[in-house]
Amino acid sequence: MGQWRGPGGILIEAIILDDRPMLRVSHRVNGTTYLRGYCASVDELGEHGVDLAELMEDSPLDHL
Repeated sequence: MGQWRGPGGILIEAIILDDRPMLRVSHRVNGTTYLRGYCASVDELGEHGVDLAELMEDSPLDHL
């Protein structure tokens, strides 16, 4: 699945949750990752403070 990173430690991941495609929004602060929430559509990302223009696609293997 895809991943996108934003400024300030924002991470968006495309996941499957309860057999539904979702976007998981998390925020990494001082080495700890906090869950901000789940979105059923890209339109909902703004509710979590995510600016789509600032996201960059990321490969999960880039951070191993």
